[in-house]
Amino acid sequence: MQFVEVELDPQETVIAEAGSLMMMDDSIRMETIFGDGSSNQGSGLMGKLLGAGKRVITGESLFMTTFTNEGTGKKHVSFASPYPGKIMPMDLSELDGKIICQKDAFLAAAKGVSVGVEFQKKVGTGFFGGEGFIMQKLEGDGMAFVHAGGTMRKKELAPGETLRVDTGCLVAMTQDVDYDVAFVGGVKTALFGGEGLFFATLRGPGTVWVQSLPFSRLASRVFASAPQEGGSDKGEGSIADGLYNLFGGDRR
Repeated sequence: MQFVEVELDPQETVIAEAGSLMMMDDSIRMETIFGDGSSNQGSGLMGKLLGAGKRVITGESLFMTTFTNEGTGKKHVSFASPYPGKIMPMDLSELDGKIICQKDAFLAAAKGVSVGVEFQKKVGTGFFGGEGFIMQKLEGDGMAFVHAGGTMRKKELAPGETLRVDTGCLVAMTQDVDYDVAFVGGVKTALFGGEGLFFATLRGPGTVWVQSLPFSRLASRVFASAPQEGGSDKGEGSIADGLYNLFGGDRR
């Protein structure tokens, strides 16, 4: 389980997801705010509510937490990933000021980085994209930290180069990558292939970050291995059990 340690100069502030704090030095003031506190969020109550509402759409909390160094020297604050994986530092000034990431990938960023919503234009992506439909956009010129499950792979796509990715395995991409969701061809492949019915099609140019262990996949394996109600274990490796569960069967 990795964590990121941020060094703050006097009066410098970092924003983070609520509940991600690991530890912090003395003289750091912790404050809960609506939205991300960025300047483009808008002033007044309506602006704050709009910024917070965007976060609700992506499945995140209404609130974010700011950590400000109110001491005289450099101080440190650390944030931990919510599940096993890697933390990726991203300098937005080197990524044309914007990246698009999964709705649960954002961990922390410099104050002033805007955390918003990136709606995909294509209807098919919206209805069938799973995790890939409503994504977050991180905008600004500061540092942002994004976490991925398992091992992370960075792929540089040439113009016109295409990469197919499981929708849950996509972590982030630069804004110039063209993104769509395609149906897995063949009924047998869809039902018995062990993968999802849909996968993401990413077309370059641009940079893509992919994770090997989406949290949804980890959670489903843990849930499938958990004892049933009444204490009996689920059968393992049974084709019949797999088909029974696929079509909504419930054993009592």
